[in-house]
Amino acid sequence: MLRSTSLRRVAPAVLLLPLLSGAPSATATASAEGPVAGSLQRQFAVAAERHGVPQSVLLAVSYLQSRWDTHGGAPSVTGGYGPMHLTDAVTALAGEPRHADGTEDARGDDARAPRVPRAAPDPVPDPDMTGGVPPARLRTLDRAAELTGRPAEELRTSAAANIDGGAALLAAAQRAAGLPASADPADWYGAVARYSGADDAATAVTYADDVFDVIRTGESRTTDSGQQVTLEADPAVAPATGQVAALGLRSPAKGPVECPESVACEWIPAPYEEFGDGDYGNHDKADRPASQSVDYIVIHDTEGSWATTLKLVQDPTYVSWQYTLRSSDGHIAQHLALKDVGWHAGNWFLNAKSVGLEHEGFLTSPDSWYTEAMYRSSARLVRYLAKRYGISLDRQHILGHDNVPGPTTSSVKGMHTDPGPYWDWAHYFQLLGRPITPSAGPDAGVVTIRPDYASHQPVYTGCVTAGEACAPHGSGAVRLYTAASSDAPLVKDIGLRPGGQDSTTGVNDTGARASTGQSFAVAERRGDWTAIWYLGQKAWFHNPKEEPTAVNARGAVLTPKEGLASVPVYGRAYPEAAAYPAGVPVQAVSPLPYKLLAGQRYVVGGSTPGEYLYAPTFDISRHAVVRGQEEYYEIQFGHRVAFVKAADVRVSRA
Repeated sequence: MLRSTSLRRVAPAVLLLPLLSGAPSATATASAEGPVAGSLQRQFAVAAERHGVPQSVLLAVSYLQSRWDTHGGAPSVTGGYGPMHLTDAVTALAGEPRHADGTEDARGDDARAPRVPRAAPDPVPDPDMTGGVPPARLRTLDRAAELTGRPAEELRTSAAANIDGGAALLAAAQRAAGLPASADPADWYGAVARYSGADDAATAVTYADDVFDVIRTGESRTTDSGQQVTLEADPAVAPATGQVAALGLRSPAKGPVECPESVACEWIPAPYEEFGDGDYGNHDKADRPASQSVDYIVIHDTEGSWATTLKLVQDPTYVSWQYTLRSSDGHIAQHLALKDVGWHAGNWFLNAKSVGLEHEGFLTSPDSWYTEAMYRSSARLVRYLAKRYGISLDRQHILGHDNVPGPTTSSVKGMHTDPGPYWDWAHYFQLLGRPITPSAGPDAGVVTIRPDYASHQPVYTGCVTAGEACAPHGSGAVRLYTAASSDAPLVKDIGLRPGGQDSTTGVNDTGARASTGQSFAVAERRGDWTAIWYLGQKAWFHNPKEEPTAVNARGAVLTPKEGLASVPVYGRAYPEAAAYPAGVPVQAVSPLPYKLLAGQRYVVGGSTPGEYLYAPTFDISRHAVVRGQEEYYEIQFGHRVAFVKAADVRVSRA
């Protein structure tokens, strides 16, 4: 086993203040004499001492990769294992499923022929390989095995070995830079940047800055293995940022990127080209926000690797979105100017008023986890976009692709279901600076879904084989029943199953699911169960006081006006027929198969005028925005949002 000749002991970790406002503090389990032997905290201390790496550096790097979680030995979406995210992509992803559920028209516009993206088979994580070997950033586990003498399997499955391998990689990076194994964390900035695996300087710098931000502010949390790990805050650390210049990393193709300075972003444009038969791709030119407001951000997963995803978005016959985020280090590629409209959400009204973010990942692989680096980059980008366009940081404006409604009845069944029940919305909103916390008392008329992600593990099926249970995993979604019992049938979704069949536990079945951050009007409370109004019916979920799966909240709700037994529900907010000028075909204001019934209440997300972007041709001179007098309210109607006409309902405080 390779050992460092410098075996300096560094200060033990102790309790710190949480990184983000609203995050609960935690108490360190280590005693004054040091971490408990055999504990994860102790394993970090041992590895740091063995390789001469400051313990704060090792802990902070691990936090940025995995938040110190082990994930039961399962790999991340880029084939990274363990707390240090040692990558072995060929082993990890050889049998990984590569598919997206749904057959939606990505444009979602009745005025044009459907654009249904083809599946993206992806047998290896990175097709741009030399001699069949993944790039270095996807095979750091092999290098760790060389440095430590540990078998690859041990590095994948043993937390202690994995931490030791990560420490060895940091020490090797420090030696390669010709720098001593200093006890001062500030001297390790270049090694941390190298550990990111990024091949461009901007991403490496962003990653290193994040690591040192964790060191300055500290962190403490209970991991997925039930252990408390703590990093003491060191607010005075001033890293030697100039070390990055010696790493020889490329400068990314900046171009006209629209990103916050706090992320690494490069320009990889999607093509705007004609390719025959009057068709063109893979987006529409526009003039937002002058022409239309940008009100939504849609979170997707790629269902393919980073390299495959970039090749697809550069294909004019495919579809498009504004940004792609890489899981391993949070690097961002921008493909469209924000003023233009991507074809990504399957609903033209939402496409015209949203920004689409694709995250490298796979819905049906619950243990293919996302790195903290990607969550943080994504949250910074969303905060930037929200501030730029005045978008509300709530779950009726920060949507998953699985929350976008089908625009018409015929489209409901084909809508996509990513990022699915394994995306950690609670952590994401904490990073957005909007943690999901109670805002009302126990008798509130509104609840916001908020189970404990790690411990809440409902059974899903169909991740690998239809009907078979997925691997147990934390989830931010609760299951909805027709009565206050887990033995009762699940609620029905007549849009997904017009025949009236029950919903299922399938990982892609959104018919009886409410997700973290979504707010619903309370219909009834009974012991450990809470009922909400959902898809025109009363839906129950388990919400025990000792382990609540929702928090009480305030909010505006709406219900049908007096005298109306029901009102229609829409998947898009299109103008009335009289608003369309000559030469622009009138688009149908077609209701979905659901009804909002008298006596039921739904939480209001905001109001919008009826709008339609007419953009059927490559020649943008024929494009037009039609805006009507009809006003709509957006509501949280089911797992997906929906719209109702303001003239049909009355609004009140819950």
